[in-house]
Parts: sequence; structure tokens; C-alpha cells
Amino acid sequence: MSAVDRTHVTYRYERWRALSSGIIESAGTTFLLTIAVRAYQSGALWKSAVAAGSSLGLLLTPAVVSIVTRRKWAPARSASLLFFLGAAAFACAAALPWLPVFALASMLAMAAAASAIPLFTHIYQENYPEKQRGRLFSRTMMIRIAAAAAFSEIAGRALSDRLNYFPALLLIFAAALAFGGCCLARIPSEPIHDDGGAHPFRAMRFVRDDPIFRRTLICWMLMGFANLMMLPLRVEYLANPKYNLHLTVGMIAFLTGVVPNLARLVLSPVWGHLFDRMNFFTLRVTLNCGFAIGIVTFFVSNSFAGMVAGAIIFGISNAGGDVAWSLWVTKFAPPSRVADYMSVHTFFTGVRGVLAPAVAFYAVQKFSLGVMAGFSAALIVAASLLLLPEIKFGRRARRGVALVEEVSE
Repeated sequence: MSAVDRTHVTYRYERWRALSSGIIESAGTTFLLTIAVRAYQSGALWKSAVAAGSSLGLLLTPAVVSIVTRRKWAPARSASLLFFLGAAAFACAAALPWLPVFALASMLAMAAAASAIPLFTHIYQENYPEKQRGRLFSRTMMIRIAAAAAFSEIAGRALSDRLNYFPALLLIFAAALAFGGCCLARIPSEPIHDDGGAHPFRAMRFVRDDPIFRRTLICWMLMGFANLMMLPLRVEYLANPKYNLHLTVGMIAFLTGVVPNLARLVLSPVWGHLFDRMNFFTLRVTLNCGFAIGIVTFFVSNSFAGMVAGAIIFGISNAGGDVAWSLWVTKFAPPSRVADYMSVHTFFTGVRGVLAPAVAFYAVQKFSLGVMAGFSAALIVAASLLLLPEIKFGRRARRGVALVEEVSE
């Protein structure tokens, strides 16, 4: 198959897969936690498990890449098998409506999908020409965001006052992952080059050797932990009867899926333009301020208008987070080490993504949401202050190209 044909086939199936990815994104941001809170009245442990699914997948990415590389499996076919595993897990959750099965199956399904992210990196680098990579990636991302917003609205309305039909929604999630797996199975890809079976965590040495990389990761850990701590608490706040909001599933989906994704859809091209032209660290501090303001506005306003405003601000910041998370290492890593730097960044995202929901759901039992929001905003401000001395290094950055999807911080 010629290079042009590989690009054409990959782009065609990636556009179809973006539709199913939007549906799965709505599962992680809105519906799985809503089911856990409303349908199962689950405690902190199971809610934490549901919220941490995708992050667990990120935590497993070094092992996934190492196994696929050593066994010389095609990355696209390997990713499709992970998606089929996730589909089977959602089907089990639909067939066996019992809280432990639901929580563990949901966690497995989301983890399986997220653990394939580095394999997409290889597919994009192999099949998309460098000069077209960012444009092709951004187009599929726009389809994904639009699909997430549309499905959140449709499914939210369908489940309002009919949450007992949630197993049907889980079957839709299973079908979406299975469809995504079928698309991936048709994408051409070659095995990842094996450099001798090095340890999957070999790239951690760059944290020690590169001071800019190390300091940026520390700041990102503070900001990301705060953001990922409050993300599942949005659904907790809106869905849990103890907060006396009495919102339908449709309104919960509107505030956590529709509004943020519409803002994200509109602003994504703007942030992509700014990313290529602004000092990266200045951009990161700007995004941090947006996340902090969005968190405080959403949780402290005590009004529907305030929650909508907080959701919009979060969506605007999230649009920039999509770009920043996916591209920042391409600006600073040596060209031959971009994948290694990205694997470290992805791993630490998984670490904070697994820990943050557990801390959040247990802490909210002792502290008010207002206190939690203030603490998170303070962490984000601290991360921003630590980044200020790094602004002078942002001038050395190169132009970035899209490497991954699925994550925003």
C-alpha cells in the first residue's frame, strides 16, 4: 500500500472512530458516575473506581507498549483488541446489574480504551505525513467533540426519569467500543521498532536528566491533581440528592457534557492557533487560571447560571488543555526522544488520575465542596507561580505536532 493510500485509509477510519470516541468520552465524563450515584447510590470506593478507569489505562501504557513491541504485534490490531476487551466489559456490566460488577467492568472498559493511546501515536506518525498530521488530527478531534456533545444531550434526555434503563446505555457504550475496534482493525500499521527489549520505564531517566522537563512535570502534577480531583465531583455535586439540586439526568448531562463540549468545540481552533504562536509556559499559566476560575465558579456560585458559567469556562480551558496535553513535549523533547518523553508524561497523568478521584470522594465526606474548590484553585495557582520562572525557556520551543488524543488537562 502506498503512503498516500495509507493516509487515506487511516483518515477515513479515524473519522468514523471519532464518532464512537465521542460516545465513550461522554461515558467517562457524565454517565458512568451518574449511574453510580443515582442508580446504585454507591460509596466513595466504587465511585473512585469508576472515575479512575481511564487514568488506570494511562498508568498501564508503558507495559502495553512494551508487550506490543516485544511481540511485534501491529499497533492498530493491538489497539482494536483492547477496544474489543472494553466492549466485552461494558456488555458484562449491562448483563449483570450489580454494583461491584458495574464498577469493575466500567473501570476495565475505560482502562482498556485509554491504554491504547500510545499505539495511536505510532499510527499517526507512521501513516500521516508530518505536514498534514496536525490538520488531520484536529479534524477528527472536532468530530469527536461534536459527537460527545450531541450524545450527551440525546442520552441525557432519554434517561431523564428513566434511569432504570441504564443497561441499554451500557450496551450502546459496548457497541461504540466494538465499532471503534473494527475501525482500528482496518487501519494499516507496522510493528514498533524494538531497540533490544529495554525496560518499559527506561524513559524515566529523562526526568532526572532534563531539568525543564522535571520542573514542568512537577507543576503539571499539582495542577492536574487539582483538576482531576474536582472533575468527578461535578457529577457528584449535580447527581447526589444530599446537595438538594434535584436535577434530571438530562440537566446533569447538559452541565457536564453538552455545555463544556460546545465551548470546547468553538475554542479548539483558537487554542491550536495560539499554541503555535504563544510562549508555551505563558499559555499554560493562562489555561491554569481558566481552570481555577471555572472550578470556583461552578462549585461556589450556588445558582444555575453560575454552574453554566463554570461549565463554559471549564470547556474553554479544556479546549486549550486538549492541545497543551497532546503537544507540549514535542516542543521541548529532542526529536528522537519525543515518544519517550510522552510516555513519562502519560504515566504521571495516570498516577494523578487514579489517586485524585479517591482523595476527592473521601475528602468530600469531611469537607464542603466550597472548601474543596478553594483548595484545588490554590493548588492550581501554586503550580502557575512555579511555572513563571520557566517562561524564559518557552522561547526555545519548537513547533509541535499532534501525537495523541483522549486526554485534557
